[in-house]
Amino acid sequence: MPLNKDTVRQLGTLARIHLEEQELKILSVQLKAILDFIDKLKEVDIENISPTSHILPINNVLREDVPGDSLPKEKFLNNAPQKEGDFFGVPKVIE
Repeated sequence: MPLNKDTVRQLGTLARIHLEEQELKILSVQLKAILDFIDKLKEVDIENISPTSHILPINNVLREDVPGDSLPKEKFLNNAPQKEGDFFGVPKVIE
């Protein structure tokens, strides 16, 4: 896809961004460089690379999942700005 000032102007219109002539010139060059870089990335052979591979050996350090005591409902409901019975009260959003 050729990238010129008219294409960038149309993208700006779609994004609801007003672009001056100088900005169109700068953005045309920058977007062309980005698209050229993406085309270069498409040439890389990734057939034998797993989707989650990383250059560093990364391992998640997870704690053991041990159930604990919960707060009593009276304690956390005391901080609620609005209560309805034993529940948090929230404003109605659907009419």
